[in-house]
Amino acid sequence: MDIRYLQSFVAVVEHGSFAEAARRLGLTPAAIAARVKALEDELDTVLVRRAGRTVLPTQAGLKILPKARAVARDVRDLRAVANDDTLLGELRLGVSTSALTGLLPPVLERLYAAHPQLKIYVEPGSSSHLYRRIVAGELDAGIIVAPQFAIPKAFEWRPLVEEPFIVLAPPRMGNRHPHELLATEPFIRYDRGMWGGMLADRYLHEHNIVPQERLEIDSLNAIAAMVHRGIGVSLVPDWTPPWPEGLQLARVPLPRPAPVRKVGLLWSPHAPHAALSRLFLEQALRSAGRRRR
Repeated sequence: MDIRYLQSFVAVVEHGSFAEAARRLGLTPAAIAARVKALEDELDTVLVRRAGRTVLPTQAGLKILPKARAVARDVRDLRAVANDDTLLGELRLGVSTSALTGLLPPVLERLYAAHPQLKIYVEPGSSSHLYRRIVAGELDAGIIVAPQFAIPKAFEWRPLVEEPFIVLAPPRMGNRHPHELLATEPFIRYDRGMWGGMLADRYLHEHNIVPQERLEIDSLNAIAAMVHRGIGVSLVPDWTPPWPEGLQLARVPLPRPAPVRKVGLLWSPHAPHAALSRLFLEQALRSAGRRRR
C-alpha cells in the first residue's frame, strides 16, 4: 500500500474537500481523487462520499480513519527523525483563531531561530474544538482560551496572556459609560458558543444588562470591522495584536474588576511528543514574558 494514498484520504476527510486537500498537499484535485480511489480499490470498499460541495467519510472510512492518521503521522515522524537527531517527530499544534496572528508568530520566530529543522503542523479552530482534539490525543498541544471547567489530570494548562474585556465602540462614543453603551446601542454579540463569548455573556447577566442584539458572530476581527462601520458596539477581549489595519475604534474599559480572557497552552507531559510540547511551551513563556515587559 502506498502511504501517499492514506495521507490523501486523511487530508480529504480533515479538510472536507478534494480541492482543499489538494491545496494543502500541493497537488491537483484530480490527483487527490485518484489516490483516494486507488486506496478504495485496494481495500475493496468506498471510503468517502460527496454531500453537496463537501466530502464526508463513509462508515468504512470512519473505521479506518484513526489508524490512517496514526500511520501518516508515523511516516512524518520518521522523516523528522532522519533529518534531526535532537528533536524527535512532528509537533501537532492546535491554535485558536485569534492567536494565529498575535501569539503564534513571535513564538515560532524564537523557536525556529533555535531549532530551524523543527517540524510543526498547525491546526486552527475554536478553543472548544481544539480542546477535544488535544484530550483525544489527536493534537499534542494547543494555544487556546482557558477551559471553563477542570481539565483531566493527565494534562497541564499554562497561561500565556490575559486579555481584559472592553467595550468596542465607534470613536464618537468613546467618552460614554461602557454599561450605557451595552444597554442602549445596537449590540454585536461575541458568539456564545466560544469560551470568550461565554465570559462576555456571563458579564452581561451579572450586571443585568439586556443588550439590543443585532447579530452574533465568532470572529473578533469581523466584529472590529463591523464596529468601525457603525453597525453596533460589542463586548470583547482586548486581544493580542495585530488588529485589522485602518479601523477607527474606541476601546472603552469596563469598571473593575473586569472579566479576563486567559489564553495559554494545554498539553500532556505524558504524550509521545511531550518533549516537543515542552520546548514550544518554554519559548511561548519567554515570548509572553517579553510582551508583558
